[in-house]
Amino acid sequence: MVSNFLNSIKNNSLFFKMFLVMVVSIVAVSVLITFTMIRVSERLFIDTFSLGNAKVMEQVTTDFEALSYSLVSVSNQVQQSGYVKNYLTDERSDPIELAKAAHRIKLQMDRYVTMIDQEGINIVLFGENGRVYSTNYVNWPVSADRLKKDRITFNSYKEPNRILYQYDPKKIDHDINQEETIVTSKALIENSTDRIYGVMYIAIRERDFKQLYTRYTGNGNNVLLLNQSGMVVSSSDESIAGQKFQELLQDVKGMEGHHHTYKQVEVLGENYLLFSEYLPTFDMYLVNLIDRESVMSNLLDTKMIAMISAVIVMIALCIVFLISRRLTKSLSSLVKQISNMSQKNFDSYIVESGSYETRQLSKAFNNMLDELHDYVQKLIDTQKKQRNAELEALQQQINPHFLYNTLASVKFMVQNGDKEKSAQTINALISLLQNTIGNISETNTVEQELNNIKNYVYINQIRYGDSIKVHYFVSPECLPFELPKLILQPFIENAFFHGFNRKKEGYIQLMILQKDEQLICEINDNGDGMEEKTINRKSKRKLFSGIGIRNVQERIQLIYGNRYGVNVASQIGEGTRVTVRLPVIKSKDNTNL
Repeated sequence: MVSNFLNSIKNNSLFFKMFLVMVVSIVAVSVLITFTMIRVSERLFIDTFSLGNAKVMEQVTTDFEALSYSLVSVSNQVQQSGYVKNYLTDERSDPIELAKAAHRIKLQMDRYVTMIDQEGINIVLFGENGRVYSTNYVNWPVSADRLKKDRITFNSYKEPNRILYQYDPKKIDHDINQEETIVTSKALIENSTDRIYGVMYIAIRERDFKQLYTRYTGNGNNVLLLNQSGMVVSSSDESIAGQKFQELLQDVKGMEGHHHTYKQVEVLGENYLLFSEYLPTFDMYLVNLIDRESVMSNLLDTKMIAMISAVIVMIALCIVFLISRRLTKSLSSLVKQISNMSQKNFDSYIVESGSYETRQLSKAFNNMLDELHDYVQKLIDTQKKQRNAELEALQQQINPHFLYNTLASVKFMVQNGDKEKSAQTINALISLLQNTIGNISETNTVEQELNNIKNYVYINQIRYGDSIKVHYFVSPECLPFELPKLILQPFIENAFFHGFNRKKEGYIQLMILQKDEQLICEINDNGDGMEEKTINRKSKRKLFSGIGIRNVQERIQLIYGNRYGVNVASQIGEGTRVTVRLPVIKSKDNTNL
């Protein structure tokens, strides 16, 4: 019985394969549609939820901006107060004068306190003379010794022109029982000399500070303030206040400049919906984290959706079974003909027979082969035209500075009466331009390329001197061989202008020979040498032509295949060796060689 079943599968393998594919496809599509429907419903609900939450965030932001405005106003008035300046800079110790100054400061500071509509605040002044004044010591118990060493003071001195919002953690010892505090600090500067004569601190207890937003929070809904270092300055969840969350900071910054109103993130192993708003006056981020599971718990009846999807899948499978069974016989014949075709043999047409569907498939397949033949031929012609066009365009990109400098050198030689050398330079330039701009052929003979290089070297030695010698070692039988145009000149150019920055003298050798049906072109120098990253960087510079070193490899492999190309070896202090491998192609004008 088992053997009969296995034989049935073997004889009807096409049917079983088609049916299996259909089963997998239908199940996959059903699961995908179900999953997509659930996700779309979730997304729709979250988008609707985010609109309402965005309005809450706007209201909280408005409250923060109002608080910031009052803090800035108080900071400006303290900065402009002459009483404050005298109190923090006066070195006199007369008790009566000190009492008067303290009274005046108290009247002013009490008025400043009323300007800030916030509970639990303490305005503290700390001067260069060591004096400290505090409006409510209980809310932020600090001493002069502590303020001198505190990072809050250090940061204020470091950025004297900014109002800083900093977090001061909870401290408990035998003298102080301090709660978590948000401290607004500003260095007090003398306008005429820019000298810092003190620091003003406006301290707000964190439990009073978070009253600005706690009325909008609840179970699974947390609001927190995140500074630029990733520290939680204030939070409705006391357990995370004072902690640093670098990944959360990156997520928040990633939302800036985008239109996303929310983002799904993971914090402390839990999934949250992230809403954020940047508070420019505080230079901090207002972050709202909402527990995703609590939002989605009652959104959809997934069991009912899964049951409906399963019924639809069963019905679809029955229909597919009946249809695929009818197509099996004719399709098997078609598959057999196609499978007998040799690989990459595009001339094997199939017989158009069988059912209507298979005849149409056969006809379409044969038409496809015809179109493929036309397409391949067009592609070959297009690539050839593209290579010619690219080469022609690159040949027109002769660097104007090369021409300007060469002509300037000729002018200088003419003015100095060196007519023979100036004439030779002009002849070299004319020959070089004729072979680069005038000749649009994609290839040159080795002899032509060698003449171009010699002209280029001659012009550079006229301009810069002959401290860098160039030697040519070319096998005579290689002269009629063809190679891509301007394929060697970039390496000579690179050796001239990058190989001798430290060394002032040296040599460059160009060797061309035939080895094992390959044309080997090697450019050696005894210059400075360079690292791999320097090779990649310098290859971008184009001094004479638009053809850089980097695209030489691409040109060679595009024309001749991956077997050929460029290899660069360099060692610091010893020089560089460039090896170019090309196929041996004899010039059409020298086929008898």
